Amino acid sequence: MAERTVELDFDVDLRETSFGHKSMFIGNDERAPGLWWPTHTPDGLGTLHLTYAGERNRVRGEAWGPGAQWLLHQTPDLLGVDDRPETFQPPPGKVADLLSHRRRPIRFGRTGRVFEALLPSILGQKVQTQMAVRSLRGIVRRFGESAPGPVDLTAFPSADRIAELGYHEFHRFHVERKRADTIIRAARAASRLEQVADRSPTEVDVRLRSIRGIGAWTSGWVRWIALGDADAIPIGDFHIPNNVAWALAGEERATDDRMLELLAPYEGHRGRVVRLVKSSGTAAPRYGPRLSFMEIAGF
Repeated sequence: MAERTVELDFDVDLRETSFGHKSMFIGNDERAPGLWWPTHTPDGLGTLHLTYAGERNRVRGEAWGPGAQWLLHQTPDLLGVDDRPETFQPPPGKVADLLSHRRRPIRFGRTGRVFEALLPSILGQKVQTQMAVRSLRGIVRRFGESAPGPVDLTAFPSADRIAELGYHEFHRFHVERKRADTIIRAARAASRLEQVADRSPTEVDVRLRSIRGIGAWTSGWVRWIALGDADAIPIGDFHIPNNVAWALAGEERATDDRMLELLAPYEGHRGRVVRLVKSSGTAAPRYGPRLSFMEIAGF
């Protein structure tokens, strides 16, 4: 085991650190408190465990496996040390009101692992969140690897493992051929994608969307998680435009164009506004019955 204590000039909320990043696990009992992250690093498989070291601005990291040192080095980025939420100063209005109700600002961390962010994001294309999560759990159980460390955790399958699969391997997890093929293409391009993880969000967006099956929605989620891009927006989402319009303009329904119009004054922080709306619990009214799970037989 290797360890490191990071002292920050801001308070951190470990639960918010895992926003949108489905490979992280928050411990819910005394045997596994804190945040756990099993992952494939450039140096190999590793597990990171983060807990508070007394104060909210001091975080203790413990890591196991060949990737331990990489994970400890990545810890400040994961906590959002390079993000600058203090530069977000919205004028008086709805957004400023939402921000005033928070104990601490929305902070974007970055994992630096592009393919690991891609897998759940592709699975989430055009399906209910519950279906995507169910599919992800099945894929991780079947193709993931046991992570090093004192807690029984399974890391996402590596890109190399996914790249060797056929699309039919995903059917048992309720993933039709279109998404399965996109996952496989992304896995085969993973090494090139990881190489650009430290470049500008615009360049990463172009590289991501050059892969067939990856569009603005998937790219937005990946840039949130892997790059900590506070301006990224998952364009094409079913709920986000409505929720933003309801929170900012009192409108129950909105197109992507209307959402972008409302977010335009906050350029550079548009993703931060989207997360602010979500964290406030503000949601547009929903009508009609809940959709049932889609079966993929015949796709």
